[in-house]
Amino acid sequence: MKNIFKSAFFLALVSAGMTLTGCIDEVHPTDNVDQGQLDGLAGKGEALIEAMPGFMVNWNTQGAEWHGDFGYSSMMHIRDLMTGDMTTCAAGLNYNQWSGFERASMTASLATAQYIWNYYTKQILTTNKAAEFYHEGVTEDSDKGGRAVALAFRAMLYLDIARWYEFLQNEGTSSTNDHGNNVLNLTVPIVTEKTLETDAYNNPRATRQQMFDFIKSDLDYAVANIQYAQYSQMGTLLPNLACVYGLYARLFMWVENYSEAAKYADMAIREHGGMDYSLTEDEWNNPTSGFNSFDSNSSWMWGLQFEKENESIQTGICNWTSMISPEAVYGYASFQVGAAPVISADMYDRISDTDFRKLSWMVPDYNSPLLDKLTSCLPGGVYNFLQGVEDGVEVTMPLACLKFRPGFGSYDEFSVGSSVAVPIMRLEEMLFIKFEAVAHTSGDISEFKQWMTDYRDPNYATTAASIDDMVEEIVFQKRVELWGEGHTLFDIKRLNYSVTRRYDGTNFRNETAFNTVGRPAWMNMVFVQTEGNSNSAMKDWNNPEFASLFNN
Repeated sequence: MKNIFKSAFFLALVSAGMTLTGCIDEVHPTDNVDQGQLDGLAGKGEALIEAMPGFMVNWNTQGAEWHGDFGYSSMMHIRDLMTGDMTTCAAGLNYNQWSGFERASMTASLATAQYIWNYYTKQILTTNKAAEFYHEGVTEDSDKGGRAVALAFRAMLYLDIARWYEFLQNEGTSSTNDHGNNVLNLTVPIVTEKTLETDAYNNPRATRQQMFDFIKSDLDYAVANIQYAQYSQMGTLLPNLACVYGLYARLFMWVENYSEAAKYADMAIREHGGMDYSLTEDEWNNPTSGFNSFDSNSSWMWGLQFEKENESIQTGICNWTSMISPEAVYGYASFQVGAAPVISADMYDRISDTDFRKLSWMVPDYNSPLLDKLTSCLPGGVYNFLQGVEDGVEVTMPLACLKFRPGFGSYDEFSVGSSVAVPIMRLEEMLFIKFEAVAHTSGDISEFKQWMTDYRDPNYATTAASIDDMVEEIVFQKRVELWGEGHTLFDIKRLNYSVTRRYDGTNFRNETAFNTVGRPAWMNMVFVQTEGNSNSAMKDWNNPEFASLFNN
């Protein structure tokens, strides 16, 4: 492997962190858009729009050459490692770069926290630059379409960090921080295309209501004008009308307005084409196209795309496929290396053997009744260690992720295998939002059970009777459905669910196998130190730090 990652990075401070105050006037070229396009007049608007999905796959956004710094899908992976659904089956040389997130070892001065904040501020900058060009006074329909796309993209990003950084009460910490300030329900400072640098130096955290109103305002403009957008990437790399409805659904779920969430989720489902666009078993478990392309995954509404020309692909190992797919023999997660993301053992055990989604992970042992089915889903020659095994032989990397396949099934050619798409929003997310929201409001889960039977598990059954149990069952199936796609943290935090990593038969390592009572304290993300240094309104208003709680 090239330039093997040095684990000391996560223990070091990042001396030049990007802050919201520091990025008002900066432009960051992306793999897909060069600085000349952004500086020139001709085609500048379209270049600024293209910069938004372009930055989603940028390598080395921090300038520290951390191998896990490959854009938005890094954020997805981090969020999943902060739950109880995913761990890593080895913590050695290859995957220790993610261990700080799994251990919830984050303070304002550590790179684990700085990387998250810095990435989002830079990605938001790309949307603000587009919104500045397509300013609120535009009158041409095409320009209104450009602004609608920029605001929808910005809404998605702010909704991410609002949910991640908002302080919600938990067993681990008080909402009153070390400076005596109550940070309950505070989110992040809002920076738009109109924010002056002088204002940004004294820009307080928005309350939940202020953030809700801001995001909804962006979506209100988007829903009224996105029909005018004329870009070839609409509905794949750029949000279309179905995606805007989907963002409304996420927004209303966040504030627990379940009737509105159900309404907008249903609108997103219908706009995308309906329930029949749910992924099929053949699409899901396809060894060459499973979870790696827009063309072969009917339910995908919005995603990002790695191209072979991207620097993250050219590194060979600093990209999504390298980190998520054990089939890629050249990657960090390779079966040949022995380190990869794996599903929690108790979560895996709860999934029915007749649910085809269970083939998304390596069998725990060779006596598994799923072995033959799993072998049929694997490309020929990759897993010859599965052939002719004898009883008593241990599985290589039990429960390792098999969900995200290398591009075109190319497990040995990195320029092809890592040139994949990654989903940001799927039809199934909208379905589960609707199922849960309806359960909250009416206690009716009949549509959920029918969908599970028709589209996932012909033998599906549940004994859930109370509304709380129904919601928990729906959310569990959503966690299975969207495993690895970065959504579970938000549901756990919203619903005040506990995380359980220490149990009989756990596959979490001792240093990460801790349990919580209710939502984990570490899901109230802390801000980077540089933001407090630059923004006086943030200096004494950070969330309480929690790393000291888990030094076992």
